[in-house]
Amino acid sequence: MAPTPTSLQRLHLIATGGSIMHNLALALHRRGAQVTGSDDEIFEPAKSRLAAAGLLPAQEGWFPEKITPELDAVIVGMHARADNPELLRAQELGLRIYSFPEFIYEASKDKQRVVIGGSHGKTSITSLILHVLRYHHRKFDYAVGAQLEGFDLMVQLSEDAPIIIIEGDEYLSSPIDRRPKFHLYQHHIGVISGISWDHINVFPTEEDYREQFRIFAEMTPKAGVLIYDRDDEQVQLVTVPTTSDVTYIGYGPHENKVRQGKTVLITKKDEEVPIQVFGEHNLRNISAAKEVCKQLGIKGKDFYEALATFKGAARRLELVREGSSSVVYKDFAHAPSKLKATATAFKKQFPKRRLVACLELHTFSSLNPAFLPQYAHTFDAPDVAVVYFNPHVLEHKRLPALPAEAVQQAFQRPDLQVFTDSKALAEFLHQQRWQDANLLMMSSGTFDGLDLTQLATEVTK
Repeated sequence: MAPTPTSLQRLHLIATGGSIMHNLALALHRRGAQVTGSDDEIFEPAKSRLAAAGLLPAQEGWFPEKITPELDAVIVGMHARADNPELLRAQELGLRIYSFPEFIYEASKDKQRVVIGGSHGKTSITSLILHVLRYHHRKFDYAVGAQLEGFDLMVQLSEDAPIIIIEGDEYLSSPIDRRPKFHLYQHHIGVISGISWDHINVFPTEEDYREQFRIFAEMTPKAGVLIYDRDDEQVQLVTVPTTSDVTYIGYGPHENKVRQGKTVLITKKDEEVPIQVFGEHNLRNISAAKEVCKQLGIKGKDFYEALATFKGAARRLELVREGSSSVVYKDFAHAPSKLKATATAFKKQFPKRRLVACLELHTFSSLNPAFLPQYAHTFDAPDVAVVYFNPHVLEHKRLPALPAEAVQQAFQRPDLQVFTDSKALAEFLHQQRWQDANLLMMSSGTFDGLDLTQLATEVTK
């Protein structure tokens, strides 16, 4: 029998400490399932959240004895390896094994599935849609990759919600399923927010990467809807209408004005809607979310009413501290397209202020010499541009050493400041002149524990 959110009661999660996996564990526990899990390392906030629910493994590591015939299913996260002892034991016993996307699909077979895909913007678009639906008290389930304000979990699975909103990651589903996650959800409404080559360790060429989005686009079913950024050249290559049975909807940046550092949307009725986010990339995200919400029955005026209270997704262009003549923001941006969009938007929003921007190279792609040239001229907007990376991360990812000159050459910016020591980076930032200047910190990491709160306090005092 196909599983539903209530039909599987005894579940074990391999790699339960992952960002999305621990949220799935909590969601399943909340609806009454017996949940166990394992991982070889669990960090905060997953550790505390699992502990509070009584789901934190007694020991870190892999324990095949946890995998017993009594389990209804095993869910395996991407962090696990194909030779994981618990996974091998589950295969030996012939247990039902799911990847995260497989399980989400099976749990939402009877729902309308909205899947937000794209190299950038998908978390923000998903967050926008969830915010609007919640504001108007609509019933919905969801799976999203970031902690959202007003939502205690990143996953919700229920029996009665008629729709589910899913952030559709293009990365692989599991160590034993090499299909991209967003191919498994089988969307009714799909979004492609933009395509910019990433995950070089899995998709070695730009063509390989783009092909995954072409497959996603062509999976749109009869009577389905595909919503896409009409100005993205890579997206244009994969969203060519191939059937009259699918509705294709292109979008661009929402019409707007900027007044004294604040962005105001202009509606078709020439009404003005103040918003709390900024930048062309966010104006495109808003347009995408508006088109999805329209398909779900949300009228324009109701969308704008909810949007006015949207503060943005966590870690996406997030205000850390504001002073009288300076602001400090942090952003999850790390890929070339995200870096360029965020830095350019920030400079345009505060054109009279000097911009100091720092990027941490933290992912496999961003540290790979074969991929680095993709960053050429993506960091031109800041007045002072800084790149930081930890040489130990290179060693861990088995990548060659990265000379500062090679980084400057890749970015095509000779005045680029390159640091490999977080204390030296902090000292450099402390010495900057912060009168009429802003600081933007961009990373999917933490700059190796740099105290951003203290730094922001000094910048804005």
